[in-house]
This record gives sequence, C-alpha cells and structure tokens, in this order.
Amino acid sequence: MELQLKGKVAIITGSSKGIGKAIAESLLLEGAKVVISARNVDELEDTAAMLRLQNADVLAVPADIAKGEDLARLVRTTIERFGRIDILVNNAGIIDTVGPVETITIDQWRRIFEVNLFGVVALTSLVIPYLQKQGGGRIINISSENAEQPDPMMAHYNATKAALNNYSKTLSKAYGKDNILVNTVSPAFIKTPMVDNMLEEIAKDKGITVEEAAKIFLKENRPAQVLGRPGLATETAGIVAFLASTQASFITGAVFRVDGGSVSTV
Repeated sequence: MELQLKGKVAIITGSSKGIGKAIAESLLLEGAKVVISARNVDELEDTAAMLRLQNADVLAVPADIAKGEDLARLVRTTIERFGRIDILVNNAGIIDTVGPVETITIDQWRRIFEVNLFGVVALTSLVIPYLQKQGGGRIINISSENAEQPDPMMAHYNATKAALNNYSKTLSKAYGKDNILVNTVSPAFIKTPMVDNMLEEIAKDKGITVEEAAKIFLKENRPAQVLGRPGLATETAGIVAFLASTQASFITGAVFRVDGGSVSTV
C-alpha cells in the first residue's frame, strides 16, 4: 500500500522511546521528514542519532509539553527547518501515580491534566494555522483504553484520556472544512520501556519469567484482553502511519483501538 508520505513533515511528541519512537520510525520509512521531541535531552539525541544512521531526515527538539514556551519553540524550529507542518502526532503523556481515588491529590490531578490534555491543546492550537494555510493536514492523538474502560486505580489518568477523545472529536468537527483530519489511536498494554520495567519487577518479585508475569498481569488487570500478550509499539505505529496517509483521506473523528480486544464494550 502506497501511503504517499514522502516529503511530508511530522511533529511527534514524546518520541525519544516507546510508541513515539516507533511512530517516528514508521513515518520515516514512508519518506516523511520527522521532528522528534521529548523532555530528556540525552535520550532524544540518542534516538535522533540512531534514526539518522538510516539516512533519515530527523530534527530533534527538546521540549516539555507542559511549557508553552517550549511548544512555541518546537513549532518555530520546525518551520525554520522544513517550512511547513503536515502531521501532528500528540503522543506525549504521563501516568504519574496509581492508587485509590481518595489518595490522588489535587496537585496530581492538575499535573496530569497539564501534560495529557492542556499540553495537547496548546500545541495543537499552534499547529492548526499552518495546516489551514497549506490546505489541510493530519492530527493524530494518542489516547488509551482507559478513556472508555476506566481503571479504578487511575482516576485522573482515565479522565485526561476521556477528555482527549472528546477534544479530538471536537477538532474533527471544527476543522473538517479545512481538510484537517483528526483521529485518535487508543493503545493498551503495549510493550514499552515502562511496561517492560513493570513486568520485570513483577517477575523478580514472584520468581517467574517476564512472559509469565505478563500473563498474570493480564489475568488480574485486563481479563477481557483476548490476545493474551503485550502489544508491540510497531503495531500502534502502523495505524498512525495509515491515518497520516492519503489512504485515510475519508476518515476523521474516529477512535482506533490497539488493545488486543481489551475493551469489552462495542
């Protein structure tokens, strides 16, 4: 399938590792020019160096999505280097803390909304005028199964992702006339460094293999997940690349689950 992404310019937040890094690799393989961004400068530069070994056109811009000045610099630097923006992938996000609802402080609620929602809103608002000027583009927001199937120990995280889904739908209605297509991808239990660390801790604590730890985690926490394994970051990245492409030119306002069947509702 020809995705026709050659020469397109994409900004991907939270792209020094995990799903964001896989998305960057996927778009680069299709010929896009990619701007990767994350808070950790060393990790970001390491990722950029690895991608450039493949003769990829990569720009690395350190940025904290919760800081408006960083986001303005991210957009400005992208335009200075490439002259346009075609694709925005809002991938950066945090989980922060996990626990009963009553133990999550108001400050923790504020912090997670600053990153998972307000940062997305701020960056998207900066990018939309460029998409309008050039006659359209793509915005792809990375959400979570928690938006539709809330985890009782992650109330604040659930709320940010539910709000993100609603925001994405709103954008699709507001900017469809400008040929700006907005969609959401909702992964769950994807094999990332964070998930790997969690499974390794479970395995060490119980004296079992990481594979056995994954099965225990799914049985206890995601019993509806029918495939019985963690997803791969590349399995999320493939959907993102498709939505960024000309093959998805009649798709907007949709949510694509990449969750192994974990969400039980229709």
